[in-house]
Amino acid sequence: MTSSATHQRKDKSAQWHDVLSELYGKFQQHGEQAVDTFDDEDVHQARVNCRKLMTLLRILDPNDQTELLPLFKKAQKRLGKVRDEDVLIDAFKQRRKQAKQQEQDHLVKLLKAVIKEQKQHRRFYRKKLTSKLPQLQGKKLHKKWKPFLEEQLPKLVADSDVNRLMRELEISYEQKKKTYRQIAKEQGMEADDTLAALHKVRIAAKEIRYTAEAASFALNAKFRDHEQLYKNIQKELGHINDRHVWIEALEELKPKRVTFDVEVRDALIDELRNEMNAAIRENERVI
Repeated sequence: MTSSATHQRKDKSAQWHDVLSELYGKFQQHGEQAVDTFDDEDVHQARVNCRKLMTLLRILDPNDQTELLPLFKKAQKRLGKVRDEDVLIDAFKQRRKQAKQQEQDHLVKLLKAVIKEQKQHRRFYRKKLTSKLPQLQGKKLHKKWKPFLEEQLPKLVADSDVNRLMRELEISYEQKKKTYRQIAKEQGMEADDTLAALHKVRIAAKEIRYTAEAASFALNAKFRDHEQLYKNIQKELGHINDRHVWIEALEELKPKRVTFDVEVRDALIDELRNEMNAAIRENERVI
């Protein structure tokens, strides 16, 4: 290897080192705050930085030689459970506010019951987060992170090809779109299998977006607009997924646990289903 190539390799490794160190620091900082206060923004930021670290590790270490990925995946799961409940509760609070303004008292009562139920779920997930996250961010992770960053990173960087991965992710995304369209054609837009396939399309778009964002410093120019492109796609598909999640939360309401009017619940489910289907039709160009 020439001295010029060696220098370029060191520069590239140093760049990865700086990016990974910054993400790791943010993950630790926001994770500690999330456990301490359950602030929704800290939970969100801890989750985002954890996801970015997982994204970069999949690029650098697809076979998990470092044994880091399982620790981040477990942390991501705990943060994700709390974050999903935060988002769901906020969404239903917005609906309740609108219902109050329109003096829809029965709907307000229903939404109050949903929020109460989801808060119980969130308390359970927060308890799990408090119990598990400090361990997942603690000594075991640090013990593996330090040698990865200081010893293993240069070789992993030299062997990785983020641009090839982006191409593979694009192919996977297109394949999932094709599968979704086929299932939708055979079973209809509202079928469980169709919605499950559509969710996989959204996840594939999210993976491209996060890869483009987290690894932007290492990507060729042709991929640098992918973050915004797939962020927009993910956002549009998110509107569809949100309605699906809200419908599931309403369907899972138990009369023995909270008081609500079943007819009002069913009417809201119909309204959300109509919104979901309208969003699917509006986004046919994407999916």
